[in-house]
Amino acid sequence: MADGKTRKEAIENAERIIDEWIEIAREDGEEIPAPRGKLMYV
Repeated sequence: MADGKTRKEAIENAERIIDEWIEIAREDGEEIPAPRGKLMYV
């Protein structure tokens, strides 16, 4: 989950969290799910 003062900031924060999650999951040997499309809610 991410938020921001503007829609753009919220999306940027969400993308950063996704990138961090992927990095940690790779380090832990987790399977990364395939992308399923754009964010539906912001």
